[in-house]
Amino acid sequence: MQLFVNLPVKDLERSKKFFEELGFNLFGMAEGMASVIISEQTQVMLLTEPTFGSYITKEIAAAGTATEAILVLGMENPAQVDELVDKALALGATPAGVKQEDGIRYQRGFADLDGHHWEALCLAQPAG
Repeated sequence: MQLFVNLPVKDLERSKKFFEELGFNLFGMAEGMASVIISEQTQVMLLTEPTFGSYITKEIAAAGTATEAILVLGMENPAQVDELVDKALALGATPAGVKQEDGIRYQRGFADLDGHHWEALCLAQPAG
């Protein structure tokens, strides 16, 4: 299982430069986002505020005054996404975020018992 921590940023290029200067490797995922490689299993996704906002139903939290992260667990297939989210909901979690199903990713979310936003994500494997 992998962990992807998503953070909203005001200026993506400035944020990428900051993390590169701290010594982290980065790669671009798609328009409006970049990935900071923490380890083989953990990455921090830097998302422009509009991109971050497209995954949530609440306002984006101000970093200095509220929690702003979406914790994402990488799954191997859509069935695992559904299994994890359905189990969380059965255990008292509430639905969170916006379901993503666009041929590139399958993603569903829930808020845990403390209200933390989690997503289960399956990315399509590239053909080849």
